[in-house]
Order: sequence, then C-alpha cells, then structure tokens
Amino acid sequence: MTAARRSPTSPRLWPMLWPLFVELALGMAVGLVATALAARVSDAAAGAFALANQLNATVFIVFRIVGAGIGVVITQALGQGAAGSAERLARAALGASTWIGLVCAAFTFAAARPLLQALQAPADLLPLALPFLQWLAPAMLLDAWNASMGSVMRAHLRSRDTLMVLIAQNALQLALALAWMPRFGLVGFAWAVMASRLLALLLHTWLWRARLGLRPGAADWWRWQRAEVAAMLHIGLPGAAENIAWRLAFMVSIGVVATMGSAALAAHAYTSQVMHFILLGGLAIGLSMEILVGHLIGAGRLREANRLLRRALAWGLASSVGVSAAAALAGPWLMRHFTQDPAILSQCATLLWLTVLLEPGRTFNLVVINALRAAGDARYPVAVGVVSMATVLAGGSWLLGLHWGWGLAGVWLAYAADEWLRGLLMWRRWATLAWLPKARAARRRVMNLDRPA
Repeated sequence: MTAARRSPTSPRLWPMLWPLFVELALGMAVGLVATALAARVSDAAAGAFALANQLNATVFIVFRIVGAGIGVVITQALGQGAAGSAERLARAALGASTWIGLVCAAFTFAAARPLLQALQAPADLLPLALPFLQWLAPAMLLDAWNASMGSVMRAHLRSRDTLMVLIAQNALQLALALAWMPRFGLVGFAWAVMASRLLALLLHTWLWRARLGLRPGAADWWRWQRAEVAAMLHIGLPGAAENIAWRLAFMVSIGVVATMGSAALAAHAYTSQVMHFILLGGLAIGLSMEILVGHLIGAGRLREANRLLRRALAWGLASSVGVSAAAALAGPWLMRHFTQDPAILSQCATLLWLTVLLEPGRTFNLVVINALRAAGDARYPVAVGVVSMATVLAGGSWLLGLHWGWGLAGVWLAYAADEWLRGLLMWRRWATLAWLPKARAARRRVMNLDRPA
C-alpha cells in the first residue's frame, strides 16, 4: 500500500459521526411523530399514511443512487486536491437531480392509483391515500435536490451544517402539520412536507454559497453532464441494486412470517421498531466511513484508510453489542409500550436476545461495505449480497422458520446468518487488500475528470 503520514488535516471520525447519528435519530423520531399525528386524525388516515409512505420511501432509493455516488466521487476529488473536479461534480449532481426528481414526481403523480392498488390498498383507504400521495409527488423533486446538495455538503465535511438544515426542516414540518392536519387531514401533512423541503432547499442553496463558495447558475439546475453523472452512477447503481435485493429478500421473509399468524407479525413488527434504533450507531459509523475513506483514498493515503476502518469497526462492534444487549435486558419494559399480550411479549423477548447475535454481523456490513464503496469497490458487495440475500436471508427464513418449524426464532437466525456471512466476506475482501486495484482505478477516474477536455 502507499505509505502516508497522518497530516494535521486528516479527517477525523467523531466530528463526522455525531451529527450523522443525530440526523438519523431525528429522522426516525419525526417518522414516529408523523405516524402518531396521522393516527390522531383517524385509524384509516394512519393506514393511508403508511401505504403512501412506503411508496415514497421506495422512490427515495432512486435519489440514493445519485447521493451515494456524489459523496464518494466528490470526497475522492477533494482528497486528491482536485477542486475543479469537485465543483463540476457538484454542479452535475444538481442537474442530474432535477431530471431524476422530475421523472419520479411525474410518474408518482400519474401512476398513484395503480401503485396504491399494487400494494393492495383497501377500498376505504384509497380516497385518503390517493390525494396524499399525489400531493407528496411535487415534494419528491425538492427531496432530490436536497439529497444531492446535502451529499455535497457532507463530502466537504460539513455534516453539522446539514444537521442544522434537517432540524429546521423537521421543526417547520411538524409545526405546520400540527396546524394543518386537524383541518385538512393528510393533504395538510403533504403541504407541510412541501413547505419544509422548500425551506431546506433555500438553506442548502445559501450554505453552498456561504460555506463552499458554490453559486449555481440557471443552467446548472437542468444540464445533464454525461461524464460526471457516469462517474457517480458507477458507484451509486451497485449500491441501489444491493438495496433493492435486500428489500425483495426481506419481503419474502415477511411473507414467511405472515403464514405464522397475526401474533408473529405483531412480534416481528414491534421488535423491528426497536432494532431500527439499535442499528443507528453502526449506520452512522458506516456513513461516516464512506465520506472519510473517500477523502483518504483520493489523497492516496491508503494505509491511513485501512487503520481508520479497523478503528471504526471496533467502535461499531462495541456499540452494537452494548446497545443490543441493553435493549434485550430492557425488553420486558420496552415491549409493554406496544402490547400486553403475554405470547407476543415472550416472542419479542426471544427475538431481542437473538438481536444481540445479529447486530454485530450487521455492523460488519454497514461499516465495511461503505468503506469498500468509498474505495471504488462497489460491485463485489452486490455480487456477494444478492446470492446471500436470496439463499440465506429469504431461503433460510423459509427453511428455519417454516420447514424446520423454528418459527420467528428461525427467521431471526436466518437474518443473523445472512448478516454475518456477508459481513465476514466483506471483511475478508478488505483485510486481504483486494480493494486496492479498485481504489487506484477510482483515483484515476477522478483525475481524468480534472483534465481539460
């Protein structure tokens, strides 16, 4: 590996980590509050809210394609001092986001009814979910812009600024939702979303000028720059494919759980809610690693990237074991906030203890896969992931949960086996330095972008 001394300007983990952790936690908390606000309108409104939000979250995967690529390629450019490339990539991200956001918004608005029907939306929920989803569609364009602009800010190590934008956005969204939902229902919530996203866009635009010296011109908002967008998609597309593969395999496992009855589905849902908060630490570390390793790879400081990954992984493993063990110990108290059914409580307690086994494996994935992606090694995780998810996650859920009769515990063991298998294979990929040729190729791609045409 290329030797590199640690310089005073080396990116550090903690200043990047804590704003990302707070940002993720805030996003989850706001989602829970929004669901509660919808439930205050009516149970039907809560159901319609959940259905439309599923589609909204699925569309957001498309924005992640661009966002993941933006973060990696710009961090590599900044790491090697290619300021011109970094600026061109940021402007290209803005134009690409416009077209991607417009396509997603137009498709969602036009196809809202068949999309909801594909989710088997009950007839009594469709009149509520349909206008809600159609009003959310324009906000998707704003989301696309904000996702890209936020990725550029984080790539410049400005994660605290993006956190402040998110706080302002969510504060306005909740304030307007409280005022408008009692009168306008779910449509009022959609209006609150649009207003808050518009505020975030204005703040991001100001931060680009004030912090980064980037002043987008009118053409930057619509121009599609092929070479720069291709560099982003080279990283982003494999990550999106991996995400989609996981969602499909997870849906198969949910189908397996559904055959076990409503109590099993409830136990799965309640335990999953707790798990979302358990994985926050590992997820924040993984996202931080994607940014910091990208900087180090771009600078050619490969030994330092290797050391940082090992240190971050140790933090993540300690965090996941500690937090999941605490959740398992607090399980009887936590789960009584969801249900008083003794059978469901017993199943949840078992699943929380199995989560102590599952979460360290997930941490391997969250931390190491993001580091591999930042190094330009984006396709190996997809190739391994698709096979493992199809055979171990989906197939294992059926084999252990149904065929062998282990029930929910069998499904959880399949989850753990998938996470550990993929995590250990990712670690082997990193530890054997098989990512080095990809890292060097990624640096060359960014250097080529900096050459005059």
